[in-house]
Parts: sequence; structure tokens; C-alpha cells
Amino acid sequence: MPVALHHGYFGKHNLDVEFIQVAGETDQMLQALATDKADAGSSMLLNWLKPLEQGIDVKLTTGLHGGCTRLFAGKTSGITDITKLKGRTIGVSSISGSPRNFFAILLSDNGINPETDVLWREFPADLLPIALKRGEVQAIADADPTAWLIQHRSNGELVEIASNLSGDYANLSCCTMGVRASLWAKDPATVAALTNAIHDAAVHVATNPDDAAEVFAPYTPKVPVADLAAMLRSHTHGHHPAGDALRREVVKITSDLKRASIIKQSTDPQKLANRVVVDVTS
Repeated sequence: MPVALHHGYFGKHNLDVEFIQVAGETDQMLQALATDKADAGSSMLLNWLKPLEQGIDVKLTTGLHGGCTRLFAGKTSGITDITKLKGRTIGVSSISGSPRNFFAILLSDNGINPETDVLWREFPADLLPIALKRGEVQAIADADPTAWLIQHRSNGELVEIASNLSGDYANLSCCTMGVRASLWAKDPATVAALTNAIHDAAVHVATNPDDAAEVFAPYTPKVPVADLAAMLRSHTHGHHPAGDALRREVVKITSDLKRASIIKQSTDPQKLANRVVVDVTS
């Protein structure tokens, strides 16, 4: 979003865009879209699907990239992969957040019940490595930039044992853009313009991560630009599916969330995808 603004991609598509700040939680952004207080926003698909299943009327136009959620264990802990987490405690910054949801899927895929075979404990993000060091948890999970920085600043003491580029998720989106349903109904041309501007910006981030880091640096003033650029290189900003491609990803992720008991068993993933994903043409 900042790259699209800074480099004029919104203007290229005849848009005059104003940024508004929404308090941190995903549900607050969805509420802003659903109540027409904002026109578009981006966040993590794993967090949006449950509220969308429950009837929040927001339309998805594109995925943004993959890879910004990470799971760490101590280097000397003996926990070398996700199968070693049975009976362990995992620290997260939000019990209902995307990291918890995603790693619940991976645990389920590896025969570990995420509800009964592990314990989840919530800590402020900056206290996660302290909780790990004290032995209050045996692994920690969070999203970037916090997750990337936690490992980067650990002096090699933390090992990434899984991420949302693991397995089937290597080629899926973690983040998405949504628009208020009333905007889509009344002005699909503007929705298409917004989506195309973001696609242009995504290509720029993928091909010019150093510049993108410079643009984003004012939003994270305590993080060195070089660190932001390295983090961006670890993501898949060249992956931004729309239309049927995004719909297939929503079906896959919804099905996985059902298996992890986050989405209701009665929910039809294809019907949900058909309802929430809209076809935006250039």
C-alpha cells in the first residue's frame, strides 16, 4: 500500500487515495470495511476467513504475497520440526491470530490435535522470546515484521522450524486485499483500479525490495532499512492471485481451517469462496 502511494501507482489508475489508521486487530479493519468507514484494506487471509464465514460482507479482490508467519524454537531445544511439538506449549501474541490459525493447520496435518495436544499461551509480541528463554513456552509464533526481527536479533539462538511457506503453502497467499461490498456493487471499475494499482506495487516490491524497504521505513522507524529489505526478500511478493486463482486458494485454506476446527464443519469451502471472491478484470 505505501509503495502504491509513494510511487504513484494509485494516480496511474486515476485514484486519489487517503490512508486511515485502524486499530491493530483484523476484526476492526473488517468492521471498518463492512460499515463503509473504509473502502479497501489489507490483512491476513487466515484471520479474515472466519468472520467472512460468519457473514461479514467484504469482498476479496486479490492475494498480496506469501510468507510472513514463522514458528521458532530454541537452537538447543531438540525441537527440529513441527512433529516435536506434541505436548508442548506454544507462545503467540494473539490466541485468535493468524499465526495460531496457520500453525494449527500444520499441527493437524502432522497428526497433532491443535486443541488438545498442545497448549497455546498469549504474550505481548515483544515478550515472546523472553517467555521462551524462561521456559514458559517451548516454541513461539508470530507474523512479520515482529517474527523476522525476533529471529534476526536472537544471535542464532532461535531456529525457524516452520513458516507459512511450508509444504502446500509455498505457493499460496498469506495476505489479501478486501473492499467494502457496497463499493463493489456500485463501482466495480474503482475496485478494479485499486486492485491493479496494488498489483503494480506488488511487482515493484518483488523486483525492488531495497527501494520498497525505504518507502516502508517510516511506518517502522525502529527497524533498519536493510533489515526490512532482507525480510521482504523472504516473502513471495511476486505472487498476487486474483479471480479463479484466488478462489482456489480460499477453498484450500478454508478446507484446512475446517480440519483444524477453526471453520465450521458445515461450511462449504467452494460456496464461501464463490461468495467472497470477486472477479476483477483489468
